[in-house]
Amino acid sequence: MAAPVAAAGRAIRRTPPWRGPSRRPLSSASPPPRAAAVRAAFLSFFRDRHGHRLVPSASVRPRGDPSLLFVNAGMNQFKPIFLGTVDPRSEMAGFRRVANSQKCVRAGGRHSDLEDVGRDLSHHTFFEMLGNWAFGGEYFKEEACSMAWELLTQVCGIPEERLWVSYFSGDPKVGLDPDLESRDIWLRLGVPASRVLSFGPQENFWEMGDTGPCGPCTEIHYDLAGGVGTPELVELWNLVFMQHNREADGSLQPLPQRHVDTGMGLERLVAVLQGRRSTYDTDLFSPLLSAIHQGCGAPPYLGRVGAADEGRTDTAYRVVADHIRTLSVCIADGVSPGMSGAPLVLRRILRRAVRFSSEVLRAPPGFLGSLVPVVVETLGDAYPELQKNSAQAFRASVQIASLVSEDEAAFLASLQRGRRIIDRTVRRLGPSDVFPAEVAWSLSLSGNLGLPLDLVELMLEEKGVQLDSAGLAQLAQEEAQRRAQQAEPIQEQGLQLDVHALGELQRRGVPPTDDSPKYSYSLQPGGGYEFGTCEAQVLQLYTEDGRAVASVGEGQRCGLLLDRTNFYAEQGGQASDRGYLVRVEQQDVLFPVARAQVCGGFILHEAVAPECLKVGDQVQLHVDKAWRLSCMEKHTAIHLLNWALRQALGPGTEQRGSHLNPEHLRLDVATQAPLTPEQLQAVEGIVQEAVGQDEAVYMEEVALACTAHVPGLRSLDEIYPDPVRVVSVGVPVAQALDPASQAALQTSVELCCGTHLLRTGAVGDLVIVGERQLTKGTTRLLAITGEQAQQAREVGQSLAQEVEAAAERLSRGSRDVVEAQRLSKDMGRLTDAVDTAMMPQWQRRQLQATLKVLQRRANTAIRKLEVGQAAQKTQELLRRHSEGPLIVDTVSTESLSVLVKVVRQLCEQVPSTSVLLLSPQPQGHVLCACQVAQSVSPAFTAEAWALAVCSHMGGKAWGSRVVAQGTGSTADLEAALSTARAYALNQL
Repeated sequence: MAAPVAAAGRAIRRTPPWRGPSRRPLSSASPPPRAAAVRAAFLSFFRDRHGHRLVPSASVRPRGDPSLLFVNAGMNQFKPIFLGTVDPRSEMAGFRRVANSQKCVRAGGRHSDLEDVGRDLSHHTFFEMLGNWAFGGEYFKEEACSMAWELLTQVCGIPEERLWVSYFSGDPKVGLDPDLESRDIWLRLGVPASRVLSFGPQENFWEMGDTGPCGPCTEIHYDLAGGVGTPELVELWNLVFMQHNREADGSLQPLPQRHVDTGMGLERLVAVLQGRRSTYDTDLFSPLLSAIHQGCGAPPYLGRVGAADEGRTDTAYRVVADHIRTLSVCIADGVSPGMSGAPLVLRRILRRAVRFSSEVLRAPPGFLGSLVPVVVETLGDAYPELQKNSAQAFRASVQIASLVSEDEAAFLASLQRGRRIIDRTVRRLGPSDVFPAEVAWSLSLSGNLGLPLDLVELMLEEKGVQLDSAGLAQLAQEEAQRRAQQAEPIQEQGLQLDVHALGELQRRGVPPTDDSPKYSYSLQPGGGYEFGTCEAQVLQLYTEDGRAVASVGEGQRCGLLLDRTNFYAEQGGQASDRGYLVRVEQQDVLFPVARAQVCGGFILHEAVAPECLKVGDQVQLHVDKAWRLSCMEKHTAIHLLNWALRQALGPGTEQRGSHLNPEHLRLDVATQAPLTPEQLQAVEGIVQEAVGQDEAVYMEEVALACTAHVPGLRSLDEIYPDPVRVVSVGVPVAQALDPASQAALQTSVELCCGTHLLRTGAVGDLVIVGERQLTKGTTRLLAITGEQAQQAREVGQSLAQEVEAAAERLSRGSRDVVEAQRLSKDMGRLTDAVDTAMMPQWQRRQLQATLKVLQRRANTAIRKLEVGQAAQKTQELLRRHSEGPLIVDTVSTESLSVLVKVVRQLCEQVPSTSVLLLSPQPQGHVLCACQVAQSVSPAFTAEAWALAVCSHMGGKAWGSRVVAQGTGSTADLEAALSTARAYALNQL
């Protein structure tokens, strides 16, 4: 809760979280409006009364904006307009006044409410933002404030005496005056001066980012106290007036076009209109809360928080209701729980919901999925992507519910095991011990069980146990470093079996490890994969230095040799599996397995023992399913990419090596020449076609001799086992190996021991994001798949539109030097963005070539404008100064470059004159340029002259004997000019 602030001699409390349940309606004259009616009233008000165009909500998945995990504000989709990068031929370029209701998600990233959901009565991860916009000065403060006031007081019927407003009080440090215009508008609208408050930049100045459009905002607040006692203000509506641009140097410049951007949370407005202090007490949530009560049999929801919420039942109600809305909307918009970025955040949300529903509400398995139709029923009319007609709505519900239920079932098993591990570890802790970071990490999404770390912390908090946060941070840092190194993998030396250890195993007659269970997985009807466990016996244990031992103790890093395993050991360019094992007789102790390596036919598992493990123990192995599935996607994608390269470039294109991990794949190929952008694009297209056909992937072991004379069969120059495993896309292996079929020339058929998808569709998409020459004739390609690939395409499309818009602006020409320089800076910013963005490589190279030409044209335009401007300033100065040995004066220019040109032109026209000019800039800065005549004494140098003047202004100077320039700051230009004259006259 915010502290009270003083206003008009009264204490005002600004209250973001609404506290305490209340069923008191705003008015007893008529029933409160339903949320759907409130949303519709907002939209029709702006459309019918004020001529706004209604635009649909954008997807919660940001299009071409890698800075965001999710769309978190209504203005996100209009960023190109604010930034001036909108394609002039696009529909958006014609927007002048628009309104909509935008789906927003605030979870993960800079703006995240995830940890607060459930703890109070107001936070949500998914919410709806009502907004209206005016672009390019269509209207500004007067109209925006009047419309907002009209809607709230006349359409919604909120009593005026319960509304307060705030405005920007200014910021003298950066030269910003108070927004008295907004203050006066509110006073004219009838708001008493005592309810018009002013606040500084933190509260009432809105910025899009470190640079870009920004401006003062005015906020409308609602008094929850209703005039009784100290006012409790909660923000309802924020009206932002974009009239400045934050430059790269931190300065503010006026925008050539002003915009209005407003946002009001629907949930909060509905709570006000329905007389509720909690958004969870509105009809946006009541159907879900009722369905939760009916589905799990928990006590009814009472709206309690904190200590009053015994057993955390009401907290669980709020978590589940909020999270199932977020999950349904995100999945409908194409974001599914996954391994990184937004999908990883969604996975955390799902698992948090499962934990509260199963542990606190005692909900049955599959319960979360059963709530999806309630969400579709509540939001489907407003957002057609949830339902387009009754049949599609049913299918959408089933699809979303299936995805939710599938992950829910997997997580419940992990949660039960995680709970046992936590209980057992806590029992062993001393009174002042902290929970070990290694155990928490093994439970986490980055470890083995896939429990979100915040959930682990919450479970420990409930037990009154503190987590070793410092140790956890260290493990997270090591994980981040490991992932960074995966961009160019360095072969890490893990535990190895040396020749003596291998000889001893062979002497004892120990058979090679049976790793065939690594291929035991199946595709489920819902599209997910089921990976079986594997029971095995510990045959031998090894210490870090390779010594064979009969047992290992607590905390010891060791190598395990088992009789069989379902772990994939690193080979064939595919990263090793990771996961964990448990002893069959003690399932609540996890032995994390970091990697598996093959040594002479034996699979050595690298693990850390949380307690004693002995030779002869029976263990059960579990692979990290998400890790394995990501590797399978990448490996099948590599095969498709290899085949596509041959199709596009010809049969002479040979693979030279590859590497893949869950993050990306890398393929080295022999090519006769570097790939052109058109070839890269063609290769991607071939892969996309194969993925779109969702072809079956066939795998079979055959005699090596059967593969010797098959046209088109891909293999590397290495020794293969006999029998050898063949992977064929779209064609059964027997048919592919038939020399008469020619099938291997028409599809991907390779010798490969890796793990693969069973159908190509799960690859989703493939984008080549990097390409470089390793050596002459060898090209390295870096690619990504799935959600990452789709995001890369969107980033590329967004940047292409920005480049196109910049080219259009350049073609129109610039009115002055400032506009031309801004355009040139935009070209530089775009070039940096294109160089570093995760985007299709073919598109990057095309845009780089385009930007190089545009930057050259922009710089030429600046030079022409500067020369023209300098000529004009030169003539003005010549009219003011008669011929003489000295010109010292001020001149108004926007840049040091123009100032230097003015000095140069003066000296060319009056060669016997020495010139020094000062140009005042915003915030007291001053530019300086000078040139001395050729005829003056050698002791009189331009560099010394500029240094004398700039030192006087507390600045610096640089240059040569003839020409120099510098900068400084002063409020007394006359004193600086006097210094310049005195120095020159003394030298002359």
